[in-house]
Amino acid sequence: MNIEIKTATTEDAKILVDIYNKAFYDDYVKYGECPGYGKSVSDMIKSINESPKYIAYVDSNPVGAISVLQKQEGIYYIGSLCVIPEYQRKGIGHKLLEFIKDQYKGWKKIELITPADKEKNINFYTKKCGFNIDYEEMDKSVRVYHFSLKGET
Repeated sequence: MNIEIKTATTEDAKILVDIYNKAFYDDYVKYGECPGYGKSVSDMIKSINESPKYIAYVDSNPVGAISVLQKQEGIYYIGSLCVIPEYQRKGIGHKLLEFIKDQYKGWKKIELITPADKEKNINFYTKKCGFNIDYEEMDKSVRVYHFSLKGET
């Protein structure tokens, strides 16, 4: 399986909407809301302009994406990390995270949020990627965990 990661441009907005809708559909159904699901192409263009996004391609097919926002010097927030269901558990999400760590040299901390009842996400971030759970809170009607990964500085 050949995985290639490319920087998304505004011309990729529809591709990203399709990836997000496939990847976050189950969350939308489960929680009745999901910030990654149901974006319009114009909303995605705005989002691409606000925070860099990268698309993972497997054999030229777009299957995953990651969005990153610099909060302050050396501290980054992963706004979304998603892989469409049929490509999950194949190392694509891990490769996207590793790409971000390489892309943003000198990072001190990477942060993200995921629903607290999503065991596969929690296991992925803590066991496979080395993140720690910092705290939990309610985000509207969904209990979420805040994660962080500290750099080796």
